Amino acid sequence: MPETDTTAATAASAPAPASAASAPAPASAASAPASASASAVSAPASASASAASAASALTAEDAKLVTLARSARARVGAAEGAAVRDQDGRTYAAATVSLPHLTLSALQLAVASAASSGATLIEAAAVVTEAEGLDEAGQAAVRDLAPTSPIHVADPAGTLRGTVTA
Repeated sequence: MPETDTTAATAASAPAPASAASAPAPASAASAPASASASAVSAPASASASAASAASALTAEDAKLVTLARSARARVGAAEGAAVRDQDGRTYAAATVSLPHLTLSALQLAVASAASSGATLIEAAAVVTEAEGLDEAGQAAVRDLAPTSPIHVADPAGTLRGTVTA
């Protein structure tokens, strides 16, 4: 089970367990990165920082989103994992879905899960991906519920690549 922060409830139901375990390593086999037309990500001050120091640049609640996104991605070996936090502090995690008749980015699915549970605002989001940027459809889904909330983009190891706010 990934490390979770007990300050917020998880995905619309049970409280987060107080575990001190580290987040699992990402799956070694990942699909191709999302889309070539990705939004630019502003790099943090020290782009070569380790996952631990990158996570320390985030609030505890935002670091939890990165952990949840890594876990969702690793659990199914997906191209991306994402997590969002709504106005009540509830978190929703998802992985990329790529079926013959349904394709959703992890961020689109996390936003859809939040919206279908009654969320009216996304406070923050995180995406874990091998892609260099953020997919436009996922960013647009977040912006439907949050015009300026941060979307943190991290690599599969959890190292923060940057944050998109517009």
